[in-house]
Order: sequence, then C-alpha cells, then structure tokens
Amino acid sequence: MQQRKAVYFFCIDSMDHVGGNVLSAVSENHPMEETDIVVDGETVLKYEDEKGNSFFFVSTRKPVSHDYVHYLPILNRHFSNFDVAGIVTWHEGQNAPDAILTVHTTGDVDSGNFGPASPEYMRNILLSMERNRIEAGLDNYSVTTEATHWSGMVYEGGTPAMISQYPVTMLDIEIGSTPVCWSNKKAAGVLARSLTFVFESDGLRVRNLLCAGGVHFETGFASAVFTTWGDSAFGISHILANQWLVTGGYDREDGLSRLRACVSSIHGGIEGIAFHDNLKGVYKDQLRTLAEELGIPVFKHKKLRKPDSISWRN
Repeated sequence: MQQRKAVYFFCIDSMDHVGGNVLSAVSENHPMEETDIVVDGETVLKYEDEKGNSFFFVSTRKPVSHDYVHYLPILNRHFSNFDVAGIVTWHEGQNAPDAILTVHTTGDVDSGNFGPASPEYMRNILLSMERNRIEAGLDNYSVTTEATHWSGMVYEGGTPAMISQYPVTMLDIEIGSTPVCWSNKKAAGVLARSLTFVFESDGLRVRNLLCAGGVHFETGFASAVFTTWGDSAFGISHILANQWLVTGGYDREDGLSRLRACVSSIHGGIEGIAFHDNLKGVYKDQLRTLAEELGIPVFKHKKLRKPDSISWRN
C-alpha cells in the first residue's frame, strides 16, 4: 500500500482569524508527535494514520502566501517530496458569501503561472468537508470552491513566477467570510477532521476538467464536485474566472499557450473543458482550439448537471 505525506500550514498570529483555531482542533482530534523540523521557532508536529500516511502540521508567523520570499525556501527544504500541501486560513472579501468552507488551487491566472493541481486530492478533501459539515450540524454553512488565485498577489508576498517553484500541489483551505464564522469552533472542527482524509477516495472513476469563465464563487463548478453518475465523478481543480481571463489577455495568441500551461499543471491531465455560458466567444474559441488539440470534449457548464449528455472520448 502506498504511503503518502501531506503538510498543512497554520498562521498562529492573531492576524489569521482561522489558522490557530483549526490547529487547536487538530490537536484535540489526533495524537501528534514532535519532529526535528523547526519553522519560525515552532516545532513541526506529525500524525500518522493506520494506513501509514503521514500528516505534518506547521505553525507559522505569517500566512505562507503572504511572505513567499521567506517561506518558499522552507517549503523546498523540508516539504518538497510531499504529495499535497495546504494553507489553512480565513477568507474575506467585499462581496464574498458568508458561512462557507472553501478550497481553491494556487495560481495567478493574469500572468499564466499555475501551481501543480490534483483534482483527486481536492475532491477528497471537499467530500470530507461536506460529510463533516453535515455531522457537525452546520446546516447554514456550505462547502464550495473558489476560482484559482494566489493571495501573494494581494499581500505582495512574492512574484507569480515563484508559484511553480514549489513542486507540490498547494491548496488554500478556508473559512469565510466574517468574524462570526471565522471564530466558529464547529467550523474549525470540520476543517480539522477533514485534513487527514485528503488521501481517502470513494473509489469512483474521476474525470478531470478544466473550468473557465464565471465569477469567483461559481456555483455551477462548485456543485460539480458533488455530482456523480454511475461509477463516475468530476475532478475539479483549476477554475479560471472570467475577470482574469479578460485582464490576462487570454483572447490573444499567447493566451492559448497559457491555457496549455494550466492543463499541464493538472495531475493526470484533463478529459473535458467546461466553460460558463456567459464567457465571450473569443475565449470560447481558444478553449475549443485547446480541446481539439487534446482530443477531448468542450461544453457549456450547464451540461455538468447532465454528465451523461457529454460526449466523452473514452
């Protein structure tokens, strides 16, 4: 049996409204041992499950993406041979939905820099979050995805080119989007219990997609995570929001090369491209060209509700 490794980062400074709470909940749920790794003066902790999978928990003084100049060398020194990594933090935004448990991949769509993405691991943790949300009775919360982005751009934590310099799938795992929700101990417990299920699959045949268009929280793509038919399911990872396709100039010739770079960052490749109906024709044409190159179907996002209607190639 393959034994895998995950690492999670928690900013324990008061600037992060979620990280410390979730780390405390992790400690309550799992017996952990100290390692010989020290980051920001804090000893890294480790938990090993009954299958031999290892989970490392790292306390930091800043959210990792806020100071990538400082943390990237640490990531590559200690955690470059891991299967998946996660930054556990808070989400906020002027128009952000509240009472959410959310996951997104790492990338700067504007510049065409994409971090490695694993639809399998992202799906596993989202399904676990949904199960634990229901068990915790958080009926007013929802589990969702966000468009691919990198907080380092907002907080000037580094340059977009640094994203791909860490070779491990990096997920942001967040609670949003107001103080009441950030401080909710049940929500913190849901995340804490979900982190160690990132390697637990439901055994379905996962068809990986590239999703394009729509808004930052696009329900059509988020709901696809929980859609199954027969023995199949969708694998969602990179989601390219409309706003960054426009500002990034994905209608130009180099936009196609950026789309190719995005696909090549998705572990296992893709079997389909889903675009939002409202995406302008010039961007749809780029996606159609890419789909033709790859020999895969390209379709409107509404078909995600009727997966049997998609003309899969195999």
